[in-house]
Amino acid sequence: MKYIVNGKIILPNEILQNKALVYDTKIIDIIDQENVPESADILDANGGYVSPGLIDIHIHGFLGADVSDGDADGIRKIANGIIKNGVTSWCPTTMTVSTPEINKALSTVRSLKNESKNWNGAEILGVNLEGPFINPEKKGAQASEHIKPLDAQFIINNADIISLTTVAPEMEGNIDEIKKIVKGCKVKVAIGHSNATYEEALEGIDAGATHITHLFNAQSGLNHRNPGVVGAALTTNTSCELICDTFHIHKTLFSLIHKLKKEKLVLITDSTRGGGMPDGEYTLGGQKITVNGVKCLLPDGTIAGSVLKLNEAVKNMRDNTNIPLFKIVAAASLNAARVIGEDKRKGSLYKGKDADIIITDSNFNVLKTIVKGNRLY
Repeated sequence: MKYIVNGKIILPNEILQNKALVYDTKIIDIIDQENVPESADILDANGGYVSPGLIDIHIHGFLGADVSDGDADGIRKIANGIIKNGVTSWCPTTMTVSTPEINKALSTVRSLKNESKNWNGAEILGVNLEGPFINPEKKGAQASEHIKPLDAQFIINNADIISLTTVAPEMEGNIDEIKKIVKGCKVKVAIGHSNATYEEALEGIDAGATHITHLFNAQSGLNHRNPGVVGAALTTNTSCELICDTFHIHKTLFSLIHKLKKEKLVLITDSTRGGGMPDGEYTLGGQKITVNGVKCLLPDGTIAGSVLKLNEAVKNMRDNTNIPLFKIVAAASLNAARVIGEDKRKGSLYKGKDADIIITDSNFNVLKTIVKGNRLY
């Protein structure tokens, strides 16, 4: 057994002090610090936060690599890079690219999933298929030539590796296909890159969509006469992603969205291959993007993903709201795990869950990352 002492332990509903976290490959217990054996294997948090490992369910790339490249070494590079940001598990996320490219990416991630349980990086939970089943009117940085109607059978056939897929419910035939997915497999359906009316979005939710891809971005907005996808997201029990880089979403909205969505709010990065890299030109889904600070843009000025790190998203929300830190951390861990049905083993420091743990300083800079009990960073 191993012990973490002198830390502020973040649970989903409180932060504990003067306690020690006991773990091996799983979380064993939380005990009074005075009861830690003197001869124990002890890790000193030095007054920092002891947090569950973060979970990024929407991330395309990092350190120059992109999931849609379908390159095994690139995916390993991403997984190894994001542990430094406190991410201990993730959903490699594809773009609207050609069918052969999507198949290659799925095959590559499938071949790495078991390896990821013990490698030097964040564990793969499953693919987030963002497109190609979207509306060209809200394609954002997705390539219009590869957009197609929803194919439920394709999703069902690949349900062993796909955890989440984004759909525009208003496109012809997509409602019936959503119903087939929900009936035929465990893949979760998200609404995104959609110009649906409020009523069309509700129809998608009634058909089985349970999640909203990057709330406010690339979807019909909140209007007092047509509440759109955003209105449906904020008035139903769907979970909602938020990119808290202060560019995709104005920081003054963070508190309001959390107040409305609570445990259904999920922080994501939507990071591109430009994440962790210097400013400059990169590609996303075969299209040129320019990274300048927190901004990732296509040549026409369209927002194209981000270079956000998930621990920075936590800090940004903390610095711009009065939301308790434990609730913000839950939005980047437990809430994300719930979306894809992984919350029984991931997302919090409760007894019996995987020992995915990070230690941070007061500004949520990551000092140490532990995955299944192994210190990887």
